[in-house]
Amino acid sequence: MADVEMDVLGKPYERRVIDLGHDDEGPLVATLVSRRAERPTGRAVLYVHGFVDYFFQTHLADFYVDRGWDFHALDLRRYGRSLLPHQTPNFTTDLTEYFTELDIAAELIGADTLLVNGHSTGGLVASLWAHARRDRKMIDGLFLNSPFFEFNMPWLMRGPVLAGVARMGRRSPRRVVPRGLESLYGQSLHITHRGEWDYNLAWKPIEAFPIFAGWIRAIRSAHRQLWAGLDIPAPVLVACSTRTFRGAKWHESINMADAVLDVDHIVRYAPRLGQHVTLVRIDGGLHDLTLSGPQPRERLFTEVGRWIDAYVTPTDGGPAVAEVVDSQAPDSQAPGAGAAAATDVAEAPAPN
Repeated sequence: MADVEMDVLGKPYERRVIDLGHDDEGPLVATLVSRRAERPTGRAVLYVHGFVDYFFQTHLADFYVDRGWDFHALDLRRYGRSLLPHQTPNFTTDLTEYFTELDIAAELIGADTLLVNGHSTGGLVASLWAHARRDRKMIDGLFLNSPFFEFNMPWLMRGPVLAGVARMGRRSPRRVVPRGLESLYGQSLHITHRGEWDYNLAWKPIEAFPIFAGWIRAIRSAHRQLWAGLDIPAPVLVACSTRTFRGAKWHESINMADAVLDVDHIVRYAPRLGQHVTLVRIDGGLHDLTLSGPQPRERLFTEVGRWIDAYVTPTDGGPAVAEVVDSQAPDSQAPGAGAAAATDVAEAPAPN
């Protein structure tokens, strides 16, 4: 394990490189980025990024640190700070391989109370990890920011077509799949295009990285496990936008919707995470809700803070029920928008 050193974000962020040995491409590492709260409280957050992503959202760390939580973010193998020159960016054939660095990170953090915060594909990975480690009681809460629970494609594409791609992924895992992520979402974020955020385009490129058949196979396998029902014992907060952007060309409504995933899929599968699931929908939220405009971003942090106080560090035990919070649901949808916000209460079924 490497020594602690200053992170690329500068003070007060530190990083520690986690040696994961070698794979078929060569040396393999993960990177734990840390920022401490002003005073020790025994509480910590572990953030897990999404696909074509890494940790750069310092305002997210600000939110937790201001509440007295130590903040840690894990750049997974082949992502961000952990992406080495000889590696295929973001590639995997099995999401469970990330459990190794998650286990190590949780041990290094050593918190009395651990909240895991996963975004998009990181939300899927964190969910499977929390389920797999349920008997160890390693986490006290799970916050999922627009988790990747299904491919955002028409049924024919995400059914028969992706099934064929997954079969190909068994024989030729590094076969490039022609359809990749659109660049509109990246354009809506980065300051050099139409957004307000500045981040490393070598680690999070506008045009995204290639998608491989082996990766598709890994995601489909993880989705099937989720759909069958997980048994996460910790309270779970799932947050997503109220809208899905479905346009193929730029439209200003992309700044008020999820342009990556179908939010209806998130709502549909959220109850299958466990017996204690809270769903919050943020009007005007982007795919990464923490990168939304000021108002929806403030609403998100308000809801997350309220949920933490009620369920993760409650003073009175808190009620163990599932609920849906519709945060300022829209009266009408913007062009290219998806379904309106859900308003009913969903309770998770027991896993198979």
